[in-house]
Amino acid sequence: MNALFLALVITAAQIVLGLAMGCAAFRMLRGPRAQDRVLGLDTLYLTGMLLLLTYGIQTGRTLYFEAALVIALLGFVGTVALGKFLMRGEVIE
Repeated sequence: MNALFLALVITAAQIVLGLAMGCAAFRMLRGPRAQDRVLGLDTLYLTGMLLLLTYGIQTGRTLYFEAALVIALLGFVGTVALGKFLMRGEVIE
């Protein structure tokens, strides 16, 4: 693979992920129900994590991979907590 081709593909992926973040933010702000807003937030953290991963590949620094791992863990816990709150009305039983 050519290095120029790889750089172009990574840049294109970052642009598409930025557009996906915009769509997820729109769904999070304008969702008709709370479930739609949680789904928008879940998509937003996921695309943010993928954007960090592509930037880490582009720059070659490992700091971005560690940050993406932290975002994935905290996002998963937040989604589970919000889902539990929407189902039962409380997070801690």
